[in-house]
Amino acid sequence: MDTNPTHLFGYTDGAEVIDIDSANTPIIDVISHVIYSQIKSLRSMKQLSMTLLVPRTDAPKPTIVYFPGGGFTSAIHDKYIQMRMALAQQGFVVAAAEYRTIPEQFPAPVVDGKTAVRYLREHAHEYGIDVTRIGVLGDSAGGYVAQMVAMTSDVQKWDLGQYLNHSSKVQAAATVYGISNLLNIGENLGHNIDKVHASISVPEALLLHGIAYHSFPGATVTSDPKLALEASPMGHLDGDKPPFLILHGSADPLVSPKQSEQLYKALKAHHHGADYWLVKGAKHGDAYWYQPQIINRVTQWFNDKLNHTPE
Repeated sequence: MDTNPTHLFGYTDGAEVIDIDSANTPIIDVISHVIYSQIKSLRSMKQLSMTLLVPRTDAPKPTIVYFPGGGFTSAIHDKYIQMRMALAQQGFVVAAAEYRTIPEQFPAPVVDGKTAVRYLREHAHEYGIDVTRIGVLGDSAGGYVAQMVAMTSDVQKWDLGQYLNHSSKVQAAATVYGISNLLNIGENLGHNIDKVHASISVPEALLLHGIAYHSFPGATVTSDPKLALEASPMGHLDGDKPPFLILHGSADPLVSPKQSEQLYKALKAHHHGADYWLVKGAKHGDAYWYQPQIINRVTQWFNDKLNHTPE
């Protein structure tokens, strides 16, 4: 409190003077409806969009690309705003990106995730991005996309479309109750869940094989284990990988915690950097994941991995 405020321009008796010691939290600009990819088919053009949160600071900034969950059937990207805003307030550019979903088939979501990263490198000067410090984050099916982008930087056949003069390699990856292996999404969740995942109509089967139609009766995930593993992060453990943060709820009824446990064990066995946080009692996308204890820890992890200037 200013003890002698009468010298302040605009002061009058009765005014309360607020004295802010510092203004370290940056102004955040929202840039929505950014078209980052256009996919041309025979009779149409599919446009994919992202929403960016851009801190109004001068120095080039680390960036997080967020991929939303939606069971491979939707990719509503303007969600998880608490997490995205917390990262932006820490100085990260945060790009929330949609991606193609069913009825599109693998590798469409992975191709889109990689394109989103390349788009940001192509337009780095517009958003103040440091192209050497890009991370990915996703929840559920979005966690799958984030994992695949991070695990397959050496798989060039999935770098398709625009901005191919840029790399889709990322420097950190966080996955929240994500899918690491399409072959055992429901492991240890019970017999009824096993039957669901053995169906030809379960989302991961549709992602791999498409919808039953005309002369095609549909196919299960396990009908082609080789394809299922190629389409899974667990099928890409060799080579260099960025540091991983893996989170899962111990009470998740939809995506088995085994998905995160097996990814963590495999990354460690291959001598890759990984942290695994199991949240006691948390389910799938419930209120646990919006609490400061989770959000602050995730932002701190990304700070530790990305928020420094490379030598």
